Amino acid sequence: MKKNSLRPHSSIVVDGPDRAPSRAMLYPVGFKPEDFAKPIIGIASTWSNVTPCNMHIDKLALESEIGANDAGGKAIIFNTITVSDGISMGTEGMKYSLVSREVIADSIETVVGAEGMDGFVAIGGCDKNMPGAMMAIARMNRAAVFVYGGTILPGCLTMDNDRKVDIVSVFETFAKFTNNQATAEELLAVEQCAIPGPGSCGGMYTANTMASAIEALGMSLPNSSAQNAISPAKKDDCRRAGACVVEMLRTGLRPLDILTKKAFENAITVVIALGGSTNAVLHLLAIAHAAKVKLTIDDFTRVGKRVPVLADLKPSGKHLMSELVAIGGIRALMRTLLDAGLLHGDCLTVTGQTMAQSLADVPPYPTGQTIIRPLSDPIKKDSHLVIFRGNLASEGAVGKISGKEGLKFTGKATVFEGEEKALKAILNGKVKAGHVVVIRSEGPKGGPGMREMLSPTSAIMGKGLGKTVALITDGRFSGGSHGFVVGHVTPEAYVGGAIALVKNGDTITIDAEKRELTLEVPSAELKQRKKSWKKPAPRYTRGVLAKYAAHVTSASLGAVTDADLKL
Repeated sequence: MKKNSLRPHSSIVVDGPDRAPSRAMLYPVGFKPEDFAKPIIGIASTWSNVTPCNMHIDKLALESEIGANDAGGKAIIFNTITVSDGISMGTEGMKYSLVSREVIADSIETVVGAEGMDGFVAIGGCDKNMPGAMMAIARMNRAAVFVYGGTILPGCLTMDNDRKVDIVSVFETFAKFTNNQATAEELLAVEQCAIPGPGSCGGMYTANTMASAIEALGMSLPNSSAQNAISPAKKDDCRRAGACVVEMLRTGLRPLDILTKKAFENAITVVIALGGSTNAVLHLLAIAHAAKVKLTIDDFTRVGKRVPVLADLKPSGKHLMSELVAIGGIRALMRTLLDAGLLHGDCLTVTGQTMAQSLADVPPYPTGQTIIRPLSDPIKKDSHLVIFRGNLASEGAVGKISGKEGLKFTGKATVFEGEEKALKAILNGKVKAGHVVVIRSEGPKGGPGMREMLSPTSAIMGKGLGKTVALITDGRFSGGSHGFVVGHVTPEAYVGGAIALVKNGDTITIDAEKRELTLEVPSAELKQRKKSWKKPAPRYTRGVLAKYAAHVTSASLGAVTDADLKL
């Protein structure tokens, strides 16, 4: 049977007398006879009451369903999972966080492929939803649009002059509480008001970073990345996304037409200008791998040398995403970058327009706003995302160096096998000024799952040690982490990387200008230590964490799980 151009996949599943059983299964879920002649559009919803980031997405999915149906398609809503980093942070449960990215990608691919969907909308909230959905979009290469669930509004701490607070405020207030700088009443007040409703964490943390990156890739509609979760604009975004997928089927536009090397360079550029999360490195590498685009960590260095940090957003800055939404989102910033020759204007977007066409009529930010700096007065003249090399990270490491911490740190190592031990030492005052906290055995294989270190970094900031203590790890960081921190150290400890050989008292130098991470120990001594090193037994021998550890690659490759498969 010849494929229908508008229904290249559903026609195989539902057309013809022999497919009567398939059609019979679809009548009870709302199909009418005429619907079988329409393209089937999946709506991949990440709705869950597991987290406020996703608690509203069931309603957004209904809007995308309306948009697809009104445009001549027949929509089917289905769900995939989400987990909450904010809830599991600092516990064994956090090991499932990065794993969930792979589960989400696999599950969307599974449903879209099994049911013969011609295209789909994917709606994500919490940060692993976004790269997971994009990996599935790239793998399937069917008409698709990503929709961001939107940012949360800030909490308001009335007992502190209506100070705006968010989830990171809770982590840091707890650290102050342990240091007798905050009372139990203050901690409870922050805890109870920090999360006022639906939406993803409110700074330029990983969710807002990845939403912005995906818009810069051209895979979401204009301004999808910068809308409040509960707003008319977000509902309209969802409806238009459903319609856009149907239009992509009509024009023949596909994700791999959009996801080019230049598009990934645009995403890197926007992430840097926004001061975004280090997780963008990990996730963009993984999406590029799914799209069969050759992107490496060195591309972040190459692009980063010419792109400044312009956004004064949390965690390193002052403002929240909702404030950026109020002045127009990221579009005016992208227009500025385009006009300066820092964006590739010829890249396609899901609308069928080029990036330059999409940005042509975008007005500048209102006069007097202080959130986005002009190119002539950047926060940092080059990237805050620093790719380190050196004898401690021969395959690379990723730092988030805003410049406020300084550009070089030398200190004495204090080594911990795992996050919990490090956090306890920080809170108990055993970590002092001049220390480099080394948290190892937290990599993709060794953790497994590469936990985020928001609890230790927040504790360091809460203890007032942000400028006098550094932290390195083969794990990763939350987008809410800030300070002199370097993660993704590769090779990781579990496979015998140099981080496994560090001893208490060793001198470590982090040089952001030279992009070097150095263990100041003679090479002969390191060779001797390596000879006596023994690979630890796996922490999990069954279940999803064991499967993940067995298949996951290095963080320097995006911690993907299918790199060795011959596709």
